[in-house]
Amino acid sequence: MADFINLASPGIKDLQPYQPGKPVEELERELGLSDVIKLASNENPLGASASVHASLRSSLSEVSRYPDGSAYLLKNRLSEFLGVATDRLTIGNGSNDVLELLARVFLSSKNESIVSQHSFVVYPTITRATGAALKVIPAKNYGQDLQATFEAIGDKTRVVFIANPNNPTGTWVNKSDLSAFLDQVREDVLVVLDEAYFEYVQEAEYPNGIALSEKYANLVVTRTFSKAYGLAALRIGYSVSHPHIADLMNRVRQPFNVNAMSMVAALAALDDQEHVRHSVELNSSGLRFLESECNRLGLAFIPTVANFLTIDFDRDAMPIYDALLREGVIVRPIGVYELPHHLRVTVGTADENQRFIEALGKVL
Repeated sequence: MADFINLASPGIKDLQPYQPGKPVEELERELGLSDVIKLASNENPLGASASVHASLRSSLSEVSRYPDGSAYLLKNRLSEFLGVATDRLTIGNGSNDVLELLARVFLSSKNESIVSQHSFVVYPTITRATGAALKVIPAKNYGQDLQATFEAIGDKTRVVFIANPNNPTGTWVNKSDLSAFLDQVREDVLVVLDEAYFEYVQEAEYPNGIALSEKYANLVVTRTFSKAYGLAALRIGYSVSHPHIADLMNRVRQPFNVNAMSMVAALAALDDQEHVRHSVELNSSGLRFLESECNRLGLAFIPTVANFLTIDFDRDAMPIYDALLREGVIVRPIGVYELPHHLRVTVGTADENQRFIEALGKVL
């Protein structure tokens, strides 16, 4: 038999498959449990809005048709909603798809990307898959050190990834620091600002990347409908960039990379901002509760502005994770992010948050 591993393209052989959060159904099968709750994947506990469900039902008769490969309706609605021209928009099968398009266009074995320690695992994956070099900057207080990131930029640097806020730490960079960083970066270095959790952030000094992209042509902003909009299963996201960058991404984009149901759902979700506001309010109250309970239990945590809390147990967290599974509570171990003492917990409904705290208290 051929040695298929060694036949793979350089950069692929050493990659590890992405490990998603454990599904509820799998845990129920493994341990014979029922009433399992999942607080592992940063999903909106309210799900999609009623208007999204209604729009999907009314569109089922069109499932035999190919989707609009240009995403005309969604691009025009996003253009209106965001205040940007349609030629700056790229629609993807989740924002991960858009990130991969960027890597395919701009990274190769001749250059490199820069990421922060503890940053989203997809950035190293898509970098290495292109054969590009990866430069990892040590984190500062679990977040991205922008000064160290700038100082690391070299002749081969083509892309800098910044998650704001970052997954899995929930840390963020403020507007003044980000603007100062962008002022210094060479024009031929793309800065990719991943704002997957944008809607959840309520800090006055949190920057709006899309507004900043009007000034900085090398800034690319990615967002998603998977989080606050509750469309994680439908996989739809987008980027806002200079028209030339968007044009290049569309040259390598698959013709029908986003399905019709996803676009219908995204249109309905955009028109239901009340559902988004309700989701954000639920998240804020849930975060306050979880933080208060961690303080009561004497547990440290990383301050967050997203829809999850990363808790420090000051010891190997895997036994705690496994014990929580036996209580029917799924959270996320993050040893792959060099945080083996931490667990990431998604903010759920009030009942789910209470259930997690009770289970945690029992386990500890």
